[in-house]
Amino acid sequence: MNPVLSGAERTAALASLSGWTERDGGSSLARDFVFRDFAEAFAFMTRVALAAERLEHHPDWTNRWNRVEITLTTHEAGGLTERDISLAREIDRAAK
Repeated sequence: MNPVLSGAERTAALASLSGWTERDGGSSLARDFVFRDFAEAFAFMTRVALAAERLEHHPDWTNRWNRVEITLTTHEAGGLTERDISLAREIDRAAK
């Protein structure tokens, strides 16, 4: 199992990510994405789903028309791990 990141590790990881914020006392990361329309949002979600499958790590997310809200945490570890940071980077690439 991946260990939960320390406070210093979380801070360093957040500094390397754009637009992500800590939530739940540092046990999760979140970011909202806004697209032109539903089709663009859904295409983004498809790219994220494929990346998540490759990493075997899946986001908690919601979609409302052109908006996708994503929260990352490693449930079995009880907080943020390197798996979340890796997936956040993949999500950022998928958003471009």
